[in-house]
Amino acid sequence: MRIGIAYNLRDEVPEVPGAPVDHAEEFDSPATIDALAQVLASAGHRVERLGFGRPFLERLLADPPDLVFNIAEGLSGRSREAQVPAVCEMLGVPYTGSDPLTLALTLDKDLAKRVIASRGLATPRHLLIEKIAELPGGDTPGGLAFPLIVKPAWEGSSKGVRLGSRVTSPGALREQVSFVLEGYGGPALIEEFCEGEEFTVGVIGNASPRVVGVMQIRHRTLPSSEFLYSLEVKRDWENQVEYLVPPPVAPALLAEVQALALGCYRALGCRDVSRVDLRLKGGVPHFIEVNPLPGLSPTYGDLPILAGRMGWSHRELVLAIVEQALERCGRQTLP
Repeated sequence: MRIGIAYNLRDEVPEVPGAPVDHAEEFDSPATIDALAQVLASAGHRVERLGFGRPFLERLLADPPDLVFNIAEGLSGRSREAQVPAVCEMLGVPYTGSDPLTLALTLDKDLAKRVIASRGLATPRHLLIEKIAELPGGDTPGGLAFPLIVKPAWEGSSKGVRLGSRVTSPGALREQVSFVLEGYGGPALIEEFCEGEEFTVGVIGNASPRVVGVMQIRHRTLPSSEFLYSLEVKRDWENQVEYLVPPPVAPALLAEVQALALGCYRALGCRDVSRVDLRLKGGVPHFIEVNPLPGLSPTYGDLPILAGRMGWSHRELVLAIVEQALERCGRQTLP
């Protein structure tokens, strides 16, 4: 089978004057693409590197592969993650992962949370602010209770989430909202901060999705009430956090975490694979966000780390994603 990989590389992202330091944070390194290609080739497939943008379009139009392995994040706009799947669907080319609607919906944190809440699933209360003049004042802005977290509404990979994103006063809130509005070109999401432990849940499958594993993310020195999984922490994860798989929590709580992750996966229409991020608030799991294009580096990234500690090799994880896509498309599974 011919499998083409769609991706964005960090070193190919156009330079943007005045862009924030994390503007290319979502994109992949050549080493990740090499690792994916090696796994697919080891399973007997012919691998092609499709890239993104015009080269991707030209290659798909000239000689489309049997399957596109999609990890492309796109370059601009709140629907950028939907661009590769939309082209694949237009041309009738099967691909891995979620469809254009889900990829656009999950990148828009406000809309994703609205869908989750409409299904009766727990998620922190929030506000969406498009202009600084819309920001409510007072000690309970818009009815929300401090502490709050401020983040870009249309970004992933902790872009725009810094140590200062957790705010405890109206002045700090205004400063952080201005930082997001001025630096990231979209609305700011203000959300009640969940003071409890943080978990990420790997989910794989379609008609009957299943949990790959649950990982608790714990800061080595800060209590959970002060810990924010920010850009600074993620860039220094080996020193700042510990990953606990399985998490040292009561079986009943672990079951709640898994149930919420599966409920959110289904509610947002995720396919093949996703990683769902949750935190405890008042001891109850709450949905934070879902990543339907989780990082697949063999050496870092929450999903590969989680899966590895559950006994999955990087090869097994990658081929399981392909197998799910092939089953969903009605094709023969991998050997």
